[in-house]
Order: sequence, then structure tokens, then C-alpha cells
Amino acid sequence: MKGTLRVVRLRLAEPLRISRSVTAERDAVWLSVEHHGLRGHGEAVTSVYYGLDTDTLSRLLAGAAVELGRFPDPESALDALREGGLPAPDTPPAVTAAVESALLDLVGKRAGKPVHQLLGTERRPVAATARTIGIVPTERARTQARCLAESGFTVLKIKAGTADPEDDLARVRAVRDAAPTATLLLDPNGAWTPQLAGRLLPRFAELGVEAVEQPTEPGDPEALARLAARSPLPVIADEDAVSFADVERLAGRVQGVNVKLAKCGGVHAALRIEELIAGSGTRLMLGCLTAGTLGIAPAVHLADRARWTDLDGHLLLAHDPWTGIGGTDGTVRAGTGAGLGVRPVPPRAERTAAAPPPARLAAQLAVQKERHHREDVE
Repeated sequence: MKGTLRVVRLRLAEPLRISRSVTAERDAVWLSVEHHGLRGHGEAVTSVYYGLDTDTLSRLLAGAAVELGRFPDPESALDALREGGLPAPDTPPAVTAAVESALLDLVGKRAGKPVHQLLGTERRPVAATARTIGIVPTERARTQARCLAESGFTVLKIKAGTADPEDDLARVRAVRDAAPTATLLLDPNGAWTPQLAGRLLPRFAELGVEAVEQPTEPGDPEALARLAARSPLPVIADEDAVSFADVERLAGRVQGVNVKLAKCGGVHAALRIEELIAGSGTRLMLGCLTAGTLGIAPAVHLADRARWTDLDGHLLLAHDPWTGIGGTDGTVRAGTGAGLGVRPVPPRAERTAAAPPPARLAAQLAVQKERHHREDVE
């Protein structure tokens, strides 16, 4: 087997503001693994929050590609990855997830099966995905919510955590008015103290919010668990639920955990977490970073296992270089082909898709007048 890398820039259709940052673009590093004429693909994206820049990802994935060369086939390499023998020790979870993605894609193609069947699920996973509305002016949120609801989205995730909580409440109220039947999720990205969260969550519950992700600053999971015990809304741990050990500490003490393959280490790590929380009262949420269809696809093959699905990272891009999982109508679907079931967008279609519609372009230009800095979209 041999592996090759490619780095691409992913630009958002419009910058996304969350409580701690604004993101306008990020780099993706693609790993392609070839064996006997077939190729499997995986993607890792840069992340300031997780300390992964382009050079670091490229170096680590290049090292993993060299390691893959010592295996006779992708099946044995995938077995080694499951047993912890690949990639090298202390490899960041995002890199492990990308390597596993490429191997699963290749093994599935060799077997003529989609990844979800390799994982024991015969029926093609299909799920309504949340669509994120960032920290934007109230009327902008209202317009976005109306457009998304008209496009078929039934779950909307609203970012929160501004300096004035009344601003967050007004935004949620506007979204509720514009999309009265939508399921609403709230995500302050750890912006609140436990005391403030305790005062605010009943007000958001009155507005019909179904659940809240990581309301309190990460680093104190005990405080998060105490809040969950008295919250009128289900509390979903995100930044406090990175590793298996983190989830083990919180299982049965929060109502949900947001599992992102890039933070836990991939599909099989996610399945271990699912097994851990089974029967504990803690439910699974599948989340993602802003990434292309290639980066989101492995999680879509797990979508039937989740209580909440938030796999919209590819929908935030001005141009997605891959296709195959849908989502523009509010529903993501595992690819129908062997492996991940995704494919690159042809160059001509790529040029057409890269030009946003006039209304979106006007909104994008207005937003881009502000000063932005790079960080994460969680």
C-alpha cells in the first residue's frame, strides 16, 4: 500500500461566529491510500482549538502513510488501528480518524460494501441533521431560519454566548417565530458560568429549545454534571467529552455527549463510546467540525445510532469538493456506493458550485466587512 496527501483550502459561504471566535476558512489535508488499483480517502481539517495546523497535520499524515506501507493489505492495517498499533502512539485523534476513514473506504471498496455494512448496519443510515445558525443579528437569524425551514430543515442549532444574554434570547425567539415547528438546539460553546446557565436555561426552555450543548466553560465536568442534574433542558457535553475517559466520567450524569470523530479518534472510537453509554441515560449526539463531505461521511454511516445528528459542516462551505451524503434538504444519507460512497466534484461543476447565489453573495460581502480571525467551528 502507498499513501499520498493533498492540502486544500475550505472557505465558508459566510464567516461563522461562535462565542469564542469567528471562522471564515480552514485547510483540509486529504490522505489517499492505494492498493491494487483501488483508493480509499480520508480528511483531517485544521483546528486552532485542538492545536492542529496545516504543517502538523501534513507531517503526521505523511508519517502515517509511511507506516501503512508495512502492511500487506488495508484489512490488516485496519485491524492494527483498532488494536492501537496504528498510527504511532500519541497521534492526535483527528489524524487517527482520517487514517481510519481512508482504510474503511478502501476495505469497503475491496469488499463491494458500504462502510455501514462493514460496521454491522444493513440498512442505509438516513438522519435529519441540525443546521447551524451562528451569532448573527436577530433579523438575519430570522431570515436564515425561515429559508432553512422552507428548504426542509427540521432541526436548527443556534449559537449563543454573547456578552448580553438578552441578545441570545432575542435570536432564539426570532428563530422560533420563523420556524415554529423546528427542533431547536442551543450551543453557547462553554461561554457561561454555572450560575448564569442556571438562570438562563429555564428561559430558553420556555422558548421551546430541546437541548443545550456545553453551556459552561470546559475543564470542570463536575460543574457540568451538577448543572445537568437540575437543568430543565437536556445537557449535552461537548468540549468536556473529548476522550473515552471523559465520557466515562460523565456517563449517566449528563443527558448527552457530542461525539465528533475528529476529537475521539474515528468510527471505532465512537462505537466504543456508544457501547459505554448504552443504558446509562446518556444519549449519543454525532457532531462535526466544518469540513467537506469527505470528512463528514464516516460519521453519516453511524447516523442511525444517534439521538441528535449535527453533521452540517459541509453545508457551511462556499464549495464542497466532494459529494455523496446530501444534506441540502435537511437530511444526510450514507453514500450508496462501496466504501464511504463519496466522490470528488468534477472540475467544471466545481467552478459552477464555487459561485454563491446573488443573495448569499450580498450577505457574505456585508459580513466580511467585519474583522475576522481563524479558529474553530464546534
